[in-house]
Parts: sequence; structure tokens; C-alpha cells
Amino acid sequence: MSWETITLLFFAGLSAGFIDAIAGGGGLISVPALLWAGLPPQMALGTNKMQSTWGTLMAVRKYAKAGLVSWPQVRLTVFITFVSAMSGAGVVMLISNAVLKMLVPWMLLGIAVYVLLSPSLGKTAAKARLSLGAFACLAGSVLGFYDGFFGPGAGAFWTLASVSLLGLELTRATAFTKVVNLTSNMAALIIFVVGGRVHYEIAAVMIAGQLIGGRLGAGMAIRHGAPFIRIIFITVVFAMVAKLLWDQFA
Repeated sequence: MSWETITLLFFAGLSAGFIDAIAGGGGLISVPALLWAGLPPQMALGTNKMQSTWGTLMAVRKYAKAGLVSWPQVRLTVFITFVSAMSGAGVVMLISNAVLKMLVPWMLLGIAVYVLLSPSLGKTAAKARLSLGAFACLAGSVLGFYDGFFGPGAGAFWTLASVSLLGLELTRATAFTKVVNLTSNMAALIIFVVGGRVHYEIAAVMIAGQLIGGRLGAGMAIRHGAPFIRIIFITVVFAMVAKLLWDQFA
């Protein structure tokens, strides 16, 4: 690799880690950067899971130190998400995800519009609509499988589910999302490692950036709270919609 490529991948990792720690969607930056570096698509996805896992780990550590992660609350969801994500990553090796590519942009667009039109959403904690057990079974199985199988927008789906179904305030919902994102990333990564779909040298360069970006992004989210997260969240989701629709129709 040339120094220009190494530098670009480092800053791609840093930028992706920063955005991921706040609102998810860092793959918008990291996956195109890996493809630009010449990796085949499956290798790019595996390498992306490797580097994003470390950035998410840094963000989780930061949120946990700030007291925003309730481990008893998230424990069952983590277990179900891990099993489901591993299943999803295994299935993606066998079948096409073309249908999801068509559906996901429109689901994300619906989320962005809903959040945009609900200015009070997630500002304060609300009454939970599901018990922790029901939420873990529903969200953990569906979103865990989805993140292992396809992935784009998983963070947005988790955040909305945590706010609307568990009644979490947006900052705590973001912390909850990072924990389950880390879980599904690690589960899918196991499948990619076993399948030989990780480029470790490139991953190492991006991990260095991810660790910095994840720490900075989580710090900003904790410091500025729900209004800041909301702005970044809506911006990232609209950017993801535009990117996915462009890929579909261009």
C-alpha cells in the first residue's frame, strides 16, 4: 500500500468511527474507502466489520464510563442479538440480499421523516411499550439477524426501537444501540474471519482511526445530549437513503 492509501484509510476509519459513535452509518464512509483501496466486495465487508468493531468498542467504553449503559437491561438483548447476527452472517453466504437492497432505503426514509416530524421524540424517558424480555426477543432476533445479513441502517433501527418501544431517552438509546451494534459486529466478524474474508493489514490502519473517532464521537454525544444526536441522526439517515437509492438506480 502507498502512503496516500494508508492515510486515506486512516482518516476514513476516524470519520466512520466518529459518525458511528453518535448515530451509526459509518459504513457510508468506510465501505467505499475499502472498495477504492481495491478489496473485493466480500473482503471489504469483512474488513469493515473488523475495523468497525474496535471503534464501536471504544464508543461503548465511553458510554459505559458515563453511566449510560444499564448492563442488566441490555444483557438478554445482547445474547439474542449475538445468536441472530451470527445466523444472518451465515445465511448471507448462501443467498442473495437483493430484495433487502430495494426495501431498506424506503424503511430508512420512513424513520428519518418520523424523527423529523417528532421533535420531542427521545428528549425525555417515556413509558416502555414492551417488557425487556419481549423487546429482547423481538428486536434482538429481527435486528440482530438483519445486521448480520445485510446491515445498512441497523443502528438507526435500533435507536428508534429503543426510544419508541423501551421508552429510553435518546442519549441512553444511543448507548444501548452501541452495545447491541458491538454484539452483532462481533458475531458477524466471527463468520467473516472463519471464511477468510478479512484483510488484516488494512483493518489495522483503519482501527487506529476508528479508536480515535469512536472516542471523540461518543464524547460529543455525551456532552451535547439528545438535540445534538438528533441532528446527526437525521443527517446520517438521509445520507444513507441517498447513497442506497443512488446505488440502486444509478
